[in-house]
Amino acid sequence: MNLIRSKNARREFYKAVWFYFRVVWPIFSILIVLIVALGLIIGHLEGWAPYDGIYFGFVTGLTIGYGELVPKLPISRVLAIILGFNGVLMTAIFAAISVRAIEATIGADKDQEPE
Repeated sequence: MNLIRSKNARREFYKAVWFYFRVVWPIFSILIVLIVALGLIIGHLEGWAPYDGIYFGFVTGLTIGYGELVPKLPISRVLAIILGFNGVLMTAIFAAISVRAIEATIGADKDQEPE
């Protein structure tokens, strides 16, 4: 496949990632704000410091889950589940951007092939 040997393939891929990321940036930014907000709410409910709440939000939202901060209250646990779904949605959006960028790169490479 000529795509692998193409000097511009990487550049085309990053251009496509940037293009599609700009398209979904409003959604992505809302999801990030949701992670911070839910982390702060959970931290407040559990009596944690604000930075611990934000840390918990990102660790849970990015589906890492180290386990050193664990919500005890039922409402905090429900909010933590919402954080987990938020992280899955962010991962899905990022994967979709990557797939579309690969498709665009392959399409650009096919346009450059000699006939």
